[in-house]
Amino acid sequence: MIRRSGTAPRTLFVVSCALAATLSLGACGHKGGRPVNADLAASKVTTIGVNAYLWRASLDTLSFMPLLQTDSNGGVIVTDWYINPAAPSERVKVTVTILDQDLRADGLRVAALRQVNQGGQWVAAPVQAATVQKLEDIILTKARDLRRAAVAG
Repeated sequence: MIRRSGTAPRTLFVVSCALAATLSLGACGHKGGRPVNADLAASKVTTIGVNAYLWRASLDTLSFMPLLQTDSNGGVIVTDWYINPAAPSERVKVTVTILDQDLRADGLRVAALRQVNQGGQWVAAPVQAATVQKLEDIILTKARDLRRAAVAG
């Protein structure tokens, strides 16, 4: 994967700060020595407007594509057209929308556009539903892994 030098470190820093702040505040409200809503810190990190694990996982998953627009408060990531070097007559564009502040499977929507080059013109082509589902699965799996790592560490 190709990493962007400016985007990834800054986003990682924001996610780390948000996670640290949320975890430290989670221990403040407690009854009988046990934190109230201890799992809240693990599943709901909201200082950037959307779930930080889904946001980070989405950026990581799409890091090989050029980004056109990112909005962490609205939870939208739009890539520019990406041409796979192995298939230069085809290009794709992906939009990821994070719909919730919780880490939930239905809190994520992925949409993809595909075009093929026919006689020098880019023409719309169908995207297989399995492709979009696979992207969602990859993002959700990465988000769960990030959450597990944050809770364990």
